[in-house]
Amino acid sequence: MVSPKTRYLIFFQYFGSKYSGVMETSTDQSVVGVQNYMEKAAQNLKPVIPIKFHISSRTDAGVHALCNSAHLDIQRATGKPPFHERELICSLNYHLKSEPIRILSAYRVASSFHARFSALSRTYVYRLLMGCTHHSEIPVFERDLCWAPGGGYLNVPAMQDAAWFLLGTHDFSTFRSLNSETPFQSPVRTILQVDIRPSSGFLSHHYEYRGLEFWEMEFRSRSFLYRQVVSSAVFGTSFVFKDQSIVYKYWSVKHCFIPV
Repeated sequence: MVSPKTRYLIFFQYFGSKYSGVMETSTDQSVVGVQNYMEKAAQNLKPVIPIKFHISSRTDAGVHALCNSAHLDIQRATGKPPFHERELICSLNYHLKSEPIRILSAYRVASSFHARFSALSRTYVYRLLMGCTHHSEIPVFERDLCWAPGGGYLNVPAMQDAAWFLLGTHDFSTFRSLNSETPFQSPVRTILQVDIRPSSGFLSHHYEYRGLEFWEMEFRSRSFLYRQVVSSAVFGTSFVFKDQSIVYKYWSVKHCFIPV
């Protein structure tokens, strides 16, 4: 008789530049997902059945995660006790040491817990770098970590106006990209929070003479549509660099306020 399954909730982070995204992909691709590497590392735990990670929040190619989450079930051989959380963290990180992926914490949870459907909210941060006339001027330590849109400096009040349009419950059809799940998903989402605030770069106080400005756009919702955050960030910066009447038309193509 084998030991019963034990379900764990893990929190993990990764530098996404070398991956196709966080989700598992076919192993015959030249670039695969973060999940591929985590599941490969988990097989070194010698489970009775292969371990599958159920990830709470999807990210695309090149997107990083300060803290994502997933649940997994581990069934060990007869007589083997469940892994202690610290043992699980250390074992997975040991087998991930060649990858920019780290397990931050782990917790035993009930078998009814689901990382995706039990999540209360999700937060995405979009970093902007102002003061560069060309992407080649981005500091080397900020490569793949920010977007330098060009066009001068931010008009923060205008961006806050844009944020006001995004807050609340709306039909975000014009803010998503198509994928296999699109026909089955409602385009209605509720944006709980949009913040625009000054930020800083890695050791940026050592090159203040360049006059660069770092900003963050933070979006929080219980769930997002595919590529909705990227479109929202572009929408916000469009209020600064383009004719706002064009942006209003873009927003009103498929826009409705949903009463709550």
